[in-house]
Amino acid sequence: MYHENLNGRTAVITGAGGVLCSAFAKDLAAQGMKTALLDINLDAAKAVAGEIIKGGGEALAVKCDVLDKKSLEAARDEINAVFGTAGLLLNGAGGNSPLGTTSKEKYEAGDIANKAEGVKTFFDLDPAGIQFVFNLNFLGTMLATQVFAPDLLDKPYASAINITSMNAYRPLTKIPAYSAAKAAVSNFTQFLAVHFADAPIRVNAIAPGFFSTNQNKTLLYNEDGSLTPRSEKILGHTPMGRFGVTGDLTGSLLFLADEAYSGFITGVVLPVDGGFSAYSGV
Repeated sequence: MYHENLNGRTAVITGAGGVLCSAFAKDLAAQGMKTALLDINLDAAKAVAGEIIKGGGEALAVKCDVLDKKSLEAARDEINAVFGTAGLLLNGAGGNSPLGTTSKEKYEAGDIANKAEGVKTFFDLDPAGIQFVFNLNFLGTMLATQVFAPDLLDKPYASAINITSMNAYRPLTKIPAYSAAKAAVSNFTQFLAVHFADAPIRVNAIAPGFFSTNQNKTLLYNEDGSLTPRSEKILGHTPMGRFGVTGDLTGSLLFLADEAYSGFITGVVLPVDGGFSAYSGV
């Protein structure tokens, strides 16, 4: 379905070099949006921009660190000079770090007194690693919104979409930093929706379930391509019995971006999880 309202508007996508956000950028470009692809990895952003341009769309790759406000401001100035001010902000930059991840799902007796070589317990988590994960997901969303929200003000169609996670509803084992950070993004989405209601800027979020990306590949698959025990557990608790693919997010993205479809929706976190959040395990 073609969303003509989006045609000609400018979309700013952070983390646009990643698997999910690059697909978001292509989806928006297919609707005629001018897509500004922000990523700390400029080569990754350029590769996505090249695909969009080759397909007849408009794209601009911009190197940007979402944890550096001056970097964000420089990116905004470049975008505004080429495409004009944004009508849509998609906060997709985020991720996890091994420094914020435990080796085991649960505490076991002896974890403290008889620490095994190469095993990271809850007590071994690095505060700096936790801070990095939290900052990347939450602070990166906040700073990007601070920089780009002024361009969204007073546009009746303005929208901001944050990318959170099903971890925000219930934390997954092993990844406390990422789960807590995404819960913060969901909460922040609701705050922003109220704060900017009179602007008017609609602020919503998409919470993907389990999608196979470069960041979680080693958690989901063994070296031979078979599923890990963690994947077996995930799929056993996903009623639809599969991982998500990027196309599963397209409808939710365009629905929230187009005011003709979601003009009275703000402060919502939309799960796209194959039923994971609905299943009790029994």
